[in-house]
Amino acid sequence: MKIKLVDIIAAVLLIIAGFIFRHQIENLVRFSSIYAPCEKPITYSLGLFDDKFGLSKNDLLSAVKEAGTIWEKTAGKQLFGYTDSGELKINLIYDYRQRATDKLNDLGITVNEDRASYDSLKARYNTLNAQYSQAKAAYDARLALFNQRQAAYNQKVQSFNKGRSASKAEYDRLRAEETTIKAELTDIQKMEAALNEYVSEINSLALALNRLVSVLNLNVEKYNEIGASRGEEFTEGDYEVNNGNQAINIYEFSSREKLVRLLAHELGHALGLPHADDPKAIMYKLNISANDKPTAADQKELDAVCTPN
Repeated sequence: MKIKLVDIIAAVLLIIAGFIFRHQIENLVRFSSIYAPCEKPITYSLGLFDDKFGLSKNDLLSAVKEAGTIWEKTAGKQLFGYTDSGELKINLIYDYRQRATDKLNDLGITVNEDRASYDSLKARYNTLNAQYSQAKAAYDARLALFNQRQAAYNQKVQSFNKGRSASKAEYDRLRAEETTIKAELTDIQKMEAALNEYVSEINSLALALNRLVSVLNLNVEKYNEIGASRGEEFTEGDYEVNNGNQAINIYEFSSREKLVRLLAHELGHALGLPHADDPKAIMYKLNISANDKPTAADQKELDAVCTPN
């Protein structure tokens, strides 16, 4: 069979067009995976991975698979699949949120999502704040005296260095004063370290309390952090789409069960599911339930996405 010149030209033009419009084609594929998620599995891969969580990559992938299975059992089909170049990036990002959780764990403080836990944390927060205020006042007073003493010492040293007939006795007094100042500085640094421990625990408690305020729907003011207050909600994770690129960002979890539910929630968003009003639902706005199966509210939203009219 002869290959006509026109067929060759057409094939070449098709290849050229594919190259020129490759980005548009890629975006079309992404669009299809985002807006028709049940037509074929959403492929995912690992993106940013911070090992300070104490997880291995296999641990995280196992949790993602378990989270995806929650939806797949309900849908009766495969909805997610791992590939090295999967377009949905799973990012594990360690920041102040997990740092606060780890701090409380180190102190042996268990945060349950109930009023008793809230009251206990609140009492500890108030006690620590009072102790911090006293320690900070003592530190500030001692630091002020130290700065005055150091300034006077520096002035004496300058005068000594300029003097033509500085005595050995005066030199010895300056050396003794230097030793005293260094010892005082060491004590002040210890006080500063103790203050930093107060700040770390108080800020961790404030984050936990503010989250419980939302979880328990309490009509109270937000608890203040010491230093740079963030002001935003305590977000354990989120799903985002930027320029057609999808990502799930995980910031905090206190157990594997919480991680799986969090991943299931964000994978639900990747499928196009909105938040549900049922507090037990996987797609409820807060990760507060121990339920690991889709509720009727979840099922309704999944059906709407996977079996459109």
